[in-house]
Amino acid sequence: MRRFALQNNLAPQRPPRKRLPVRRWQTQKVGQLWQYDASPHRWFVGQDWQPSLLHLMDDHSRVIVAAKLYERETLLAHLDFLSQALQATGLPLCLYVDFHSFFFTHVPDNHTQLADSLRFYGVSLRFAPTPQAKGKIERGHQFWQKRFPALLAADAITTLAEANPLLDVLRRHHNTMEKHREIRCTPQAAWNLAKKESRWALRPTPACPWWPYVFSQRTRIRVGDDGRVAVGTQRLAVEAPPRSKVIHCQHPNGDVTVLQQEPEPEKMPVILLSTRLC
Repeated sequence: MRRFALQNNLAPQRPPRKRLPVRRWQTQKVGQLWQYDASPHRWFVGQDWQPSLLHLMDDHSRVIVAAKLYERETLLAHLDFLSQALQATGLPLCLYVDFHSFFFTHVPDNHTQLADSLRFYGVSLRFAPTPQAKGKIERGHQFWQKRFPALLAADAITTLAEANPLLDVLRRHHNTMEKHREIRCTPQAAWNLAKKESRWALRPTPACPWWPYVFSQRTRIRVGDDGRVAVGTQRLAVEAPPRSKVIHCQHPNGDVTVLQQEPEPEKMPVILLSTRLC
């Protein structure tokens, strides 16, 4: 009888079971862990190039701390992005990253330049064992890829300079207006509650004279016998002994600085040369 009733749509139908949100693991404090990743994508409709979206998310609150499009993923792009994000928000304890060569080196006890820059200010790296372990940030990429290209197309935006301000508007809207399925409140509400309840691991950004040099692409170079160093296509004089080694700093904004030594917390930077490449 039951089979006959089912075949003829006479049996009562069970309502579909509502899927309950799954609360995945998360850290206990804001700033304890920030998830960090890059997402190359065809953000501009009708264009073949794939700019990289650098994306930083607080693991506890799901607040998108920062997001910015760059022409491509480079060391200078990472240094520029992290410098701006840390200055604007503060210093987390740790970044959760993958095994990209920007973050990881196979040489024991060695660190990449980007990792060293973060370690200088007490920010460590934690490596995701699998791509699936970075589910939060990966779902964040889906959020951007579903929404942002349509917004760019609607406003006929085709350049990074125009796209990034709109990207920041969407980021703030997500943080303050959109209720997160897993934490059952907006990310900004979770962030504010954590601060109120002293579940807070963020540290203030220090007023450190080394900051612009730590977050630059640094190379050790040798002073020539003529007392000059190579900067781009030029050879410029510096006040350093011939054949001594100095530090060439390429800044994200195009400036070049030559320092007497690598950054050291107990010392002040000694600038031998500062210029801008043409």
